Amino acid sequence: MQSEQIRVHRGEIEKSEEFIRFVCLSDTHNQVGKKFKVPDGDVLLHAGDFTNCGGTDDVVNFNNFLGRLPHRYKVVIAGNHDLSFDKENLPTLIRNFSLNPTINSDATKALLTHCIYLEETGVEVFGYKIWGSPWTPTFYDWGFNAERGSVIAEKWRKIPEDTEILITHGPPYAILDGCDDGFHAGCEELKTAVERIKPKVHLFGHIHEAYGVYNNGFTHFINASTCTLRYRPTNPPIVFDLPRKS
Repeated sequence: MQSEQIRVHRGEIEKSEEFIRFVCLSDTHNQVGKKFKVPDGDVLLHAGDFTNCGGTDDVVNFNNFLGRLPHRYKVVIAGNHDLSFDKENLPTLIRNFSLNPTINSDATKALLTHCIYLEETGVEVFGYKIWGSPWTPTFYDWGFNAERGSVIAEKWRKIPEDTEILITHGPPYAILDGCDDGFHAGCEELKTAVERIKPKVHLFGHIHEAYGVYNNGFTHFINASTCTLRYRPTNPPIVFDLPRKS
């Protein structure tokens, strides 16, 4: 099984030149640099909600944080809280959340100069194919919402079959998706897509209280939510190592 070649840990394993080290964060909510240390590595991955509402100053602060990190590549997606990144729904979000009416999604995304920003797009780093998507099943009136069923399934059909590392903001159904009240908030259609594609790693966040890792024998699932249910940034980054490709 492909997952046997992957080492998942909290940074306690000494880095080896035989492996590429990926460091995972999610749901930092304007609290980067507080109470947690980001382990060194080759690639930093962030699964969204790096701000609370997508404010320009918050995006700039996050970008500055990324610029101080030593990782060769930083790959970032947005989450439902990063409202200004949701170009499709921005007029409604500006009205519902009383955002600055001059906010422009393209200009906001351009502020991320220290990372590779993915939005239903992919990138290859160190020979590994990464795909990122911010969509989650409809959750109140936040950003990047899509209705369960055929609407969100269409989003997941865009994931290439050869994806090795999948980054989504939200979890698949019944995998590290349990809310404090026992409700499973994950996406059934995403689970179907992941079971078909079988990426080596599926990284997400969104459900803070479900932080952790799970391996189904084919895929390592990582909920890397940095913040707890009470928005305290106390969950350490999760690290995984993949064999260096020749």
